Amino acid sequence: MELLQQLVNADERLVRRGRFIETSFLVEVGETPYLIKVSEGRIAAVTRGPFVMPSWSFALRASRETWERFWLPVPPPGWNDLLALIKRRALKAEGDLHPFMANLLYFKGVMAALRTHEAKR
Repeated sequence: MELLQQLVNADERLVRRGRFIETSFLVEVGETPYLIKVSEGRIAAVTRGPFVMPSWSFALRASRETWERFWLPVPPPGWNDLLALIKRRALKAEGDLHPFMANLLYFKGVMAALRTHEAKR
């Protein structure tokens, strides 16, 4: 997750897609929370928890194994999409889901950015 800021901000098309987004959201990878701040489509900060009282608009929570399968260079069917993970109940989305759903392609691209990094290793 620490590379997320660099990977997303280097993707001009993804930044352009999210140019109107100003929000913070929480991603839990197993027991480890990350607070991600988005400003004009760029990742302004990725902060690793634990947190006392984090402020976020929505949260995406899944086990470490779920995220690891999602971040494979070519994930298996059912593990390749955030909505597929939600449907299978492997990913829990909570909070104010309006910014997430209104900008779904952007957030899918953000969360899949680590896939690109894994494929290049």
